[in-house]
Amino acid sequence: MIRVLIVDDEPLHIEGLVRHIDWEKLGYAPPLTAESGEEALAILGEAQVDVLVTDVSMPEMTGIELLARCRSDYPHLGSIQTLMISGYDEFEFVQEAIHLGVKAYVLKPIKTEEMEEKLAAFRTAIERKQQIERETEALKEKVTGSLEVLHDRFVGDLIEGRLQNGDMAGSWSRLLELPAEPWLFRLFLFGYDRLHDWPQQDARQRILLSEGLMRAVRVGLSGLPGTYIGRTGADEAVVIHLNASPADRARIEKQLSFVQEVIREQYAASLTIGVSRESSGWEEAPLLLKEVKHMVNGARGAGGGLIHYFDRLEATDYHEFQLREENIPEMLRLLEKGEGDQAVLTFNHAFDLLLMKSPVSFSYVQAFGMGLLSELARKFKRPKEDDGEINIRMWQRLIDCTGTAEIREVLLDELSRYARMQQKERAVQQHHLIHNITRYLEDHLLDQVTVKQLGEQFQLNPSYLSVLFKKETGRTISDFVQELRMNRAKALLRDPHMKVYEVAEQVGYQTTAYFAYLFKKTTGFTPQEFRDYHYEE
Repeated sequence: MIRVLIVDDEPLHIEGLVRHIDWEKLGYAPPLTAESGEEALAILGEAQVDVLVTDVSMPEMTGIELLARCRSDYPHLGSIQTLMISGYDEFEFVQEAIHLGVKAYVLKPIKTEEMEEKLAAFRTAIERKQQIERETEALKEKVTGSLEVLHDRFVGDLIEGRLQNGDMAGSWSRLLELPAEPWLFRLFLFGYDRLHDWPQQDARQRILLSEGLMRAVRVGLSGLPGTYIGRTGADEAVVIHLNASPADRARIEKQLSFVQEVIREQYAASLTIGVSRESSGWEEAPLLLKEVKHMVNGARGAGGGLIHYFDRLEATDYHEFQLREENIPEMLRLLEKGEGDQAVLTFNHAFDLLLMKSPVSFSYVQAFGMGLLSELARKFKRPKEDDGEINIRMWQRLIDCTGTAEIREVLLDELSRYARMQQKERAVQQHHLIHNITRYLEDHLLDQVTVKQLGEQFQLNPSYLSVLFKKETGRTISDFVQELRMNRAKALLRDPHMKVYEVAEQVGYQTTAYFAYLFKKTTGFTPQEFRDYHYEE
């Protein structure tokens, strides 16, 4: 049964709740009780509690402080259902309670019907969560029992680069009982030709084609050790062949034509197959897939239904494509985002690959450098007249280079220059933006401005705005606003003629009680204590 803990410093209040609520009928075990926050924390540390019912106003530790301690001391209680009881009909207390995870709120004097309604809703939520957990566990068992599903997920993790994490790779090795390293593997890509051109294609037909492809590949390669089959989309399947013996290599290549024939006979469709180069590291799997896809897409221009092997010529063609269409645009994107260090890493990786080409001419490397400089000058064009002269000098330096090491140095200098320019510009823009936001918050201190409203006002994603604000100021937006209000309150409290409730209103709080609570939490003094201390001075 569901276990509840009631926390209240008034024993009569606890007794009333225990006696007047039909806990058994609601599906609850007899309640646990505590008369202080410390006692409640001790119980929560030892007993399984599903629902916490606590009063707000308690000496030594309030209900809100109890919830805060629960979150910090017992993170596993993050999903506990919490009901807050209070005599304060105040929005701000509710607001902070909700921030700490309170699911329901009732006011004194407590109505039994209202309490039972809240508790019944809690029971429903808990039972639904337990049902989801049971179904999730059942699904886990079902998935673990399905080798096809496991292989599909393994191949997906592999080609998406998630196995570069050592823990993930080790987990899959244990789950699939992979052979010990070193590994050698090839990747096979099976793809329908001109699927998007087929007439009257609907969702049902798409599913049939997708499942038909997977079935044909699985049947065709059944019995072959070291094969793991997955998919990259509705019209593609991927096979990883690990540590293949010469005999296994011959067998799988014979079956490629069989798979093409099955697809042709059953679906009147042609299938192109791409075979990657051999690799020894899981981290290369995403690159192998890109290489083979590029090769297959290019080969389809001459007609589909063939089997293509990735060779040295294909590698050269793909590398040129990667430099032009992937690496240089990625460097520009990183520079634009202010991630100069990552742009340099991307450049060094691309340049190293460029030098690995065999043979590679000096003029080819120089042409790559010219292309990169041109793209940088075009993308980050500046209005200053001297920028044109700087670009000309950089091109001249590149022309005067006599070796690839000099070319690398010149290009790194240029990347660093643009990175510094972009970083400086972004810093100025961000500083100006945050300055405008702080001015806006100061001008609207009496309003309850949300982060979403700020995002709409300044045309920024709320999450990004929060991160940017914290990075620039060292404080969250809510902490900044609270600090503004507290500083203004301190100044107003020095005026002995202004009432405390007037100060609360002047700094944007709807109730004096909540203002006093936050003021003491922030300064260590009640508003009156602060006034008395400073007035005496």
